[in-house]
Amino acid sequence: QVQLVESGGGLVQAGGSLRLSCAASGRTISRLGWFRQAPGKEREFVAAISWSGVNTDYADSVKGRFTISRDNAKNTVYLQMNSLKPEDTAVYYCAADRSYGLAQWGIEYDYWGQGTQVTVSS
Repeated sequence: QVQLVESGGGLVQAGGSLRLSCAASGRTISRLGWFRQAPGKEREFVAAISWSGVNTDYADSVKGRFTISRDNAKNTVYLQMNSLKPEDTAVYYCAADRSYGLAQWGIEYDYWGQGTQVTVSS
């Protein structure tokens, strides 16, 4: 089993920044991603990163503002969020899988964190 624990969420004004972290423990993981779910909406893909960290993928809505990175020595993945907008308000979830490659669909991840709230005020 893999346990994922997110941290770093909070309340920030529009235009501000937050950095989310997700620490993984348990079995070795390769694929990592971030998803989010706003009230009344379905969960959506935010970003993904390959095992090496060389390959990344982003939702169009966050490209140029968010950056995903990972530190395999610490088994941790990060999501740096800049120029935040009120529409970024959501619960953010870290997701992991033992498969390689990038993935935008939640079904391609076996392990999920408990989520961390991000609220952006206007």
